[in-house]
Amino acid sequence: MTTFPTLATDLYPTRGAEEVLIGRKDPVVWSEPGTAGPFWAHELESYERDGFVSVDQLIAPEEVAEYRAEMDRLIADDDTREDERSIVEPKSREVRSVFEVHRISEVFARLAADPRVVGRARHILGSDVYVHQSRINVKPGFGASGFYWHSDFETWHAEDGLPQMRTVSVSIALTPNHVSNGGLMIMPGSHRTFLGCAGATPKDNYKKSLQMQDAGTPSDDALTKFASACGIKLFTGNAGSATWFDCNAMHGSGDNITPYPRSNVFLVFNSVHNRPQAPFAAPVRRPSFIASQDFTPVR
Repeated sequence: MTTFPTLATDLYPTRGAEEVLIGRKDPVVWSEPGTAGPFWAHELESYERDGFVSVDQLIAPEEVAEYRAEMDRLIADDDTREDERSIVEPKSREVRSVFEVHRISEVFARLAADPRVVGRARHILGSDVYVHQSRINVKPGFGASGFYWHSDFETWHAEDGLPQMRTVSVSIALTPNHVSNGGLMIMPGSHRTFLGCAGATPKDNYKKSLQMQDAGTPSDDALTKFASACGIKLFTGNAGSATWFDCNAMHGSGDNITPYPRSNVFLVFNSVHNRPQAPFAAPVRRPSFIASQDFTPVR
């Protein structure tokens, strides 16, 4: 059984009696200025400023077809549906997400280790990285539900024990992202301020939160302040495009009531120097298929 140390100082307290706003105490881009890598300098500058950067075509059309076929195979498999790593829609009972896909699929394992993917994670985080979390998200048309506004780091800090903001996510589109089919929305610049949410974390909160966020949800007042200060960016793009975003960026997505599906591969890379501590605001740490306990660098 893995044991996790407790950090002497909690830099980002959350899940207390009241919401709190805390200025970011960590870098956004951790690599030294001028460090060579997959990103152009102006792309890193955009990421530093806004908390995200998009790549119009990270993977080619023929690669998209391969990943979509693998996604379709997984969600159609009865064993996958019954696996605890699969999350189903509360109403339709259709598969919504499958976690730890880089472990259950050789196809997605290759994607996680692709230099175009992991190389950009290293460039942002300035170190070797491991996969903290991976999943495929399936958002079919005609009523697939969205995901409410949140900061991933708030949850990863509170429930997984990540001490610092040295984690980056990439969402790789496997279907076109239209303005109307429930695409990713981010508040530019919101990554600069940590919102510590109010309310204690229930035991086994992950079983509910992966279907509908509750604990760790910002108040309407806080979201209004963030949106007024930062605005909202909605991401569109063709299949094969990708968006990299900071762990503390405030983001969410709406329902998809169009006939057009929206599916993506979601990979989270954490620095090997940011290994988890004991959870900062939860009774127990989430399962390893959601928050990895294997810190082996991706090669």
